[in-house]
Amino acid sequence: MLTSDKEVVQLVVDQCKLHDVKTIVFSPGSRNSPFAIAFDEDDYFNTFVIHDERSAAFFALGMSQENKELVALCCTSGSALLNYYPAISEAYYRSIPLLVISADRPSSWIDQGDGQTIRQKQVFQQHARAFFQLDDIQLTEDTLWYYLRETSILFNQLKKGPVHLNVSLNEPLYNLIEKKRDFSKKISFITSSNSLHLNDIQLLKSLLLGKKIMVICGQMNANHSLQKFLELFANNTGAIVLAEHTSNLTNISFISCVDRVLNMMEDYSVYQPEVVIHIGGAIVSKRIKTFLRRNNALEVLRIDETELIEDTFKHLTTHLSISPESFFEQFKDFTSESRSNFFGKWKQKDLTAQDNCHSVSAELKGLNDWYCFYLIHQYFQENTVIHMGNSSVVRYMQLFDVVKGCNYYGNRGTSGIDGSFSTAVGAAVASPEKNHLFVCGDVSFLYDHNALWIEKFPNNLKVIIIHNSGGGIFKIIEGAKDSTKSSTYFEAKHSQEVTPIIKAFHKRAQQVCSAEYLELHLQAFLTFGNDDIQFLEIKTEAESNPHVLTNFFNKIK
Repeated sequence: MLTSDKEVVQLVVDQCKLHDVKTIVFSPGSRNSPFAIAFDEDDYFNTFVIHDERSAAFFALGMSQENKELVALCCTSGSALLNYYPAISEAYYRSIPLLVISADRPSSWIDQGDGQTIRQKQVFQQHARAFFQLDDIQLTEDTLWYYLRETSILFNQLKKGPVHLNVSLNEPLYNLIEKKRDFSKKISFITSSNSLHLNDIQLLKSLLLGKKIMVICGQMNANHSLQKFLELFANNTGAIVLAEHTSNLTNISFISCVDRVLNMMEDYSVYQPEVVIHIGGAIVSKRIKTFLRRNNALEVLRIDETELIEDTFKHLTTHLSISPESFFEQFKDFTSESRSNFFGKWKQKDLTAQDNCHSVSAELKGLNDWYCFYLIHQYFQENTVIHMGNSSVVRYMQLFDVVKGCNYYGNRGTSGIDGSFSTAVGAAVASPEKNHLFVCGDVSFLYDHNALWIEKFPNNLKVIIIHNSGGGIFKIIEGAKDSTKSSTYFEAKHSQEVTPIIKAFHKRAQQVCSAEYLELHLQAFLTFGNDDIQFLEIKTEAESNPHVLTNFFNKIK
């Protein structure tokens, strides 16, 4: 088999194969050409080429998110590497594995005015789980032992999130040789049992016994075992489970529309828990954070396997380094009952809000953001993978009930708008057997429209752009909406059209400018395989959106 003549490149390729990294996302360049040659010559690997490094990184994140597989990125030297950073930080906070392989100039040329040369070592220091530097040198026995040892350690860290290999490469870059050496030495790492000590279990049971318990679930992948144990825990203890859409945990007794329920409450003190068990990643709802932070008598148990100690609700009392699934499995036989019918009070509000939500829809009909999301939820197909843009989109989506069998994703690790589209494209490419829907705002779409440039664009992805001519969330946020600077500096109000950009990339798009037309065509658009139009731009009435949302919250009480 032919490969690059550079042994250090062969070493990285062999280590990728040994550690089950099969998918490599390249961005074109010269300095990373030895990697392109070596990976392309080996049939074990699947390669993609995406020109825009920022889009490429989010595309890889989407693939890793969807298939739970290890994905590598490879770019040339210089500022190209910096464009990976938004996706790297997102992956870090969501523990999504991404292997970054960056080609570099030789160390002697750093800071010497050479082209495409920056300080690449440890550039992701604050958001990479591990880093290692490899140099294009003759691999002596000691150097080879050192490189194999450290790369194997680095690959072991990959399961926790992004890691970075920086490889300095000398010219010439394009030479090929017949592969003769094997660099596939692996170190195995065995972790201890993921269980609590008996004494710890007894202490926690005494803390929970007879208490008003709330389990709040942040962003995570679907986990059927966790859901089974969580359902059992809730049934046995009368705990209320707040499971946001992005938690991908659904049950008739769980509450997913958190803001909608909190809006129903008049005397907050009646609904305050005594103990909160916090699992999963980022929490979308600002209201629940405020609601819990004002409770000074609250005890919070944080269950998380990462090394981050998060005190989201300001009352952290216990941090348990254990998977939520393992935790609730060890409490499957624990029974307790709150004397105050805590679950019943919360669930009654949830059911009332649910009924009222449907009843007020006709009163709020029009080409506004709220009604668009209401209609979208009426026509979702079951078992669709839903990708949500950030800011107002993810918040609107969580006002409506979870659709059966759907998984919900969004880049909530850092909550940025910069790569949501590329992430959805990557996920759709990774699972072509599933239907994917991406819903975003116009600013988010325009910011990441280079995702349209990705070759072999997936036909199992449909995209809805809610176009309200700017950052619509700033018309809702207290303080920002009343500022005289809002339209210029916060919303970044604009008149850019979206559909012409889509068509410039030879994709079929449809623009909707009336509520009647939207109702007429939305169901057909969301029926996969029924129409080859992949993009729907809905132009809403920007000025009416905040008033309609306020009316919605007032009317469902």
